Amino acid sequence: MKIGNVTLKNQVILAPMAGVSDLPFRLLCKEQGAGMVCTEMVSAKAIAYHNRNTIPLLAVSEEERPVSLQLFGSDPDIISEMAAYIEERPFDILDLNMGCPVPKVAGNGEGSALMKRPDLVDAIVRKTVSRIRKPVTVKIRSGFTADTVNAVEIAKIAEAAGASAVAVHGRTREQYYTGKADWDIIRQVKEAVKIPVIGNGDVDSPESAKRMLDETGCDGVMVGRAVRGNPWLFREIVAYLEGKPVPKRPSKEEILETMLRHTRLQLEFKGEYTGMREMRKHIAWYTAGFPNSAKLRDAINAVETYRELETLLHERF
Repeated sequence: MKIGNVTLKNQVILAPMAGVSDLPFRLLCKEQGAGMVCTEMVSAKAIAYHNRNTIPLLAVSEEERPVSLQLFGSDPDIISEMAAYIEERPFDILDLNMGCPVPKVAGNGEGSALMKRPDLVDAIVRKTVSRIRKPVTVKIRSGFTADTVNAVEIAKIAEAAGASAVAVHGRTREQYYTGKADWDIIRQVKEAVKIPVIGNGDVDSPESAKRMLDETGCDGVMVGRAVRGNPWLFREIVAYLEGKPVPKRPSKEEILETMLRHTRLQLEFKGEYTGMREMRKHIAWYTAGFPNSAKLRDAINAVETYRELETLLHERF
C-alpha cells in the first residue's frame, strides 16, 4: 500500500489515540506487524506556543517508521506553518485530525467540528499541502450528526485540495464511540475518490478486518480501541489477510513479558514517576478478563516503582 511516496509494508494501521498511541506503545505495535503507526494528536497551537508538554508527543523513533504524525487545529495559517516548522522531524506522513469528538476539541471548532465547515477543510488541506513535501492525509468521521452525514463531500474536498489519502471512521461525532460503525459510508467514500481510503471502526479481529476490506473496497484498515492491551492483534490480522495461519493468542508468559517490557519502555521515555502512572491503564487493558483482574488493578494503582510492579506481576501470574 502506498500513500503519496511512502510505501507501507501492509495495509493494517494503528489508529491515532490520545493517551494510548505514544512512542512505547507504537514500538510494540510495529514489532507485532503494524504496517504504519500513528502518533497521538498534537495541537498546532501548542507547537506554536512552544508548550513543553507537546515535545514528547512529537518524538518518533527510527524503529517504528513509517509513522504518521497527526496535527489538529482550525486555523489554516497556524496548521500549515507548524507543519512546515516540524517537517524535518523523522515522521513520514502528516495527518490532519478532522474526526476527534471530545468536547474540548470539537467545542473549540477543531477535530470533528471541521466536518461542518467544508470551506475550512479545503483551506486547511490546501495550505498545508502547499507548505510541505511530505504526504498530507486527513482523518474524518461519517459526519457530525446522523442528519449531516457528509464524509463523501469532505473526502472529495480533501482530495481536490491535495490530500494523499483519507481515513474514515464510520461513526458520527454525536455517536462518539457508541453503537455500530457504518461501513457503508466508507464504501461510498472509496467509490467517490481516487486516493487511498482507510477504513476505521469496529475492526477488532482478523475476520472483521477482512470483512471491512471486502464490503467497502477500502485500501487499508485502521485498528483503534481493540488493540489497547492487545498489540498481538496486528500479527493476527496481517497473517489472516495474507492467507497464512493465524498465530495463537499470547500465553500468560508472553503477556507478562510484554507488560514488563512496555513498562521499561515507558520509564525510559517518560521517567519513573510518569511512566508508572501511565502504565496503570495499560496493565488494566492487558489483564482485562483475567481471574481477579479487578483486585490486580487495585494493587497496581498502589505501585510506585518498576521493581514493585515486577514483583507484583510475577506473584499474580
